[in-house]
Amino acid sequence: MFRRVFLIVLDGLGVGALPDASRFGDETSATFQHIFDAVKPNVRTLLSLGLGNIAYHSEIPLISYPRAFWGRMSEKSAGKDTTSGHWEMMGIIRKGEPRTFPNGFPQSLIDELSRHSGYEFLGNKPASGTEIIKELGEEHIRTGKLIIYTSADSVLQIAAHKEVVSLEELYRVCEIARSICQGEWEVDRIIARPFIGSNRDSFVRTYERRDFSLTPPRNYLDNLLEKNIPVFLVGKLGDIFPNAQGAKNIHTGNNQDTMSQLDVLVSSEFFGLIFANLIDFDSLYGHRNDTKGYARALEEFDQWLIFFLSKLSKEDLLILTSDHGNDPTTSSTDHSREYAPILVYSPSLEHTKLKKHLEDRESFADVGATIVDNFGIKPQLAGKSFLDVLKQF
Repeated sequence: MFRRVFLIVLDGLGVGALPDASRFGDETSATFQHIFDAVKPNVRTLLSLGLGNIAYHSEIPLISYPRAFWGRMSEKSAGKDTTSGHWEMMGIIRKGEPRTFPNGFPQSLIDELSRHSGYEFLGNKPASGTEIIKELGEEHIRTGKLIIYTSADSVLQIAAHKEVVSLEELYRVCEIARSICQGEWEVDRIIARPFIGSNRDSFVRTYERRDFSLTPPRNYLDNLLEKNIPVFLVGKLGDIFPNAQGAKNIHTGNNQDTMSQLDVLVSSEFFGLIFANLIDFDSLYGHRNDTKGYARALEEFDQWLIFFLSKLSKEDLLILTSDHGNDPTTSSTDHSREYAPILVYSPSLEHTKLKKHLEDRESFADVGATIVDNFGIKPQLAGKSFLDVLKQF
């Protein structure tokens, strides 16, 4: 039905607590609504597509005929993290909750990592990434020991100053950690966190972060690639799907870089799927409880979206969604268990006056099922395609 599909994930943009959010301490979370309460960002483009119809906010009027199909998606997987969210979009439902280490990693794991990498480590506790480099960065520079920490997510993060440890060396240590963190020590992601600066007051993380993910089971990207449907992974998605053999990986470090790459792709001649992640909402603002920064990033995306929509043809389909929530107005700095918005737009569907409500989808996997269905592949993993709904128009 569509020659090109653009799937863009606004990382961490939830639209209200899921029914089971209390299990995670997230029953009051509502990322977009609370940002709107606090700042009232100018996001006219997103609202014209139907975001206000999804978020149910008293100060945002419902639109009878939004430009896009709109709805909410529940997460069936047990977690509320990046890996689970993106994998579920591609048809993988994770039954068990990802392994976390709320008290730091076992000393036996640290010893094993030291033995294989040749480094000693500082920290080994849950921490904010920006705060732990302030706390331990100077000691790291003085001793050469690497900073290791975790969070409420299933992650092991290693931070190092670029003038003390080269990027290649930091990535090498993270690859060793990836090989070690299996079984009882399994974490979803090993994250390299390079930083620069001369002292605790000037330390800042760079955009050369790299994620080393678990290898996902068979998923809808594999289905597409086996049928020679081109797949472009933009942002950090090449790290989340490291075994997507044949996909073109375009690694970017921030929202602006990702949007620039999308501008290049939308203006080029190609056929297939572009799967992109906009990381700043989550990493720079949600995790740092920076509500104003989050609102500003939404406004910047909204302004960019005006021109991106104008470049789409009637043979293009745009799907905007999220992988979890990250409410910056709560006391938590972690992800939140929320509904994900879904906005589905094409110039060929914009002007219909018929109902465009996609209802509440039972799984993020409906996105992947719809995409493979569009390219003539019967969905056989999790998820229910909504392509037939679009075909009605």
